[in-house]
Amino acid sequence: MSAQWTLDDVPWDKFDPSKVDQDLVKVVKAASMVESNGRDYATYLCNVFDDDPDFQQAAKDWAEEEVQHGLALGRWAKMADPSFDYDQCFREFREGFKIDTSADASIRGSRTGELIARCMVEVGTSSYYTALADAAQEPVLKDVCRKIAADELRHYRLFYKNMKRYLEREQLTLPRRMWVAVSRITETEDDELAYAYYAANRDFERYDRKRCGEEYIRRAYALYRPRHLERAMAMVFKAVGLDPQGRLSRTMSRGASWFMQHRVQKLAKSAGHLPQRAAA
Repeated sequence: MSAQWTLDDVPWDKFDPSKVDQDLVKVVKAASMVESNGRDYATYLCNVFDDDPDFQQAAKDWAEEEVQHGLALGRWAKMADPSFDYDQCFREFREGFKIDTSADASIRGSRTGELIARCMVEVGTSSYYTALADAAQEPVLKDVCRKIAADELRHYRLFYKNMKRYLEREQLTLPRRMWVAVSRITETEDDELAYAYYAANRDFERYDRKRCGEEYIRRAYALYRPRHLERAMAMVFKAVGLDPQGRLSRTMSRGASWFMQHRVQKLAKSAGHLPQRAAA
């Protein structure tokens, strides 16, 4: 899997400061932290798939693309906010949030489960960067997010292809596949994004997981529209082996849309803000 673009392909000279949205700057800063941490996840995956050299190489290539995403987002954030010190913030993020790179077996209980979990991550990122690109008015951010969204969709296909291969060997049941998917989706609001928001933005004197997570979620969830969630839910259903175009998928996407809209409104109210992009 070779890189589809480089930082030199981004039209940096078209940056328009008059179209920068400060709420988007905050979530872009946080996203740059998480994306830049890709190599640690590759180390973990290589440990889990220690006898699969082809997948190990694919995981390493994937990680380099993730790091490039972080660099691109960090560079744009620096243009939008010259006070942003990407290198220092990333050092602080890595000091405060660590994954277990020494694990020699999947925390999901099987290799199939691990790959389903990776599919869920790519569902989230591909839909998120698509939503972010659609919301952005600043042309360079829009271009960067479109490039990243396309990469994340390819990454989903990579993990899905390998998941199918391991599923033939391990025969993971449908209920188990569904459990892995749901459990990974619920981790979206875990410590990683909350700490990334804290390290990148420093809105609070001390790290408060709940407050930092809510500040991130309030801004990120507001970007989504029904079309983004319909596509994401279809990808989730496909990964676990359910009909991606069926009635249940459509019902679940409507439920996800309602949940996100409700969450944005609730968090905006508690923060004393009116949601600017409540999901419709």
